[in-house]
Amino acid sequence: MILTSANTLENKEIIEYKGLVTGESLIGSNIYKDLFSGVRDVVGGITSQYEDELRKAREVALQSMEQKAESLGANAIIGLKISYDNLGGTMGNTILVTVYGTAVKSE
Repeated sequence: MILTSANTLENKEIIEYKGLVTGESLIGSNIYKDLFSGVRDVVGGITSQYEDELRKAREVALQSMEQKAESLGANAIIGLKISYDNLGGTMGNTILVTVYGTAVKSE
């Protein structure tokens, strides 16, 4: 599966547009308690743990989106966007990772 933020595929012709595909993943508020309860060296472990959790959430969202595209018969996703939103309110400090793009079939 080709993933690109571009709206075209270089050296490939888009044969068919399959439609919008999305993927979502949540990072619960527990990560904040775990990461910041003993705030110590920002350069050390805490920052890298937080980045690891964000990376994992992004990968889950991308895998979900790819599966949806494959089920439509697509072999690429163009116009890929990634969004991070703090849901706040009753959701605490939950972060929603959303990915979306256009599933296409290319040559």
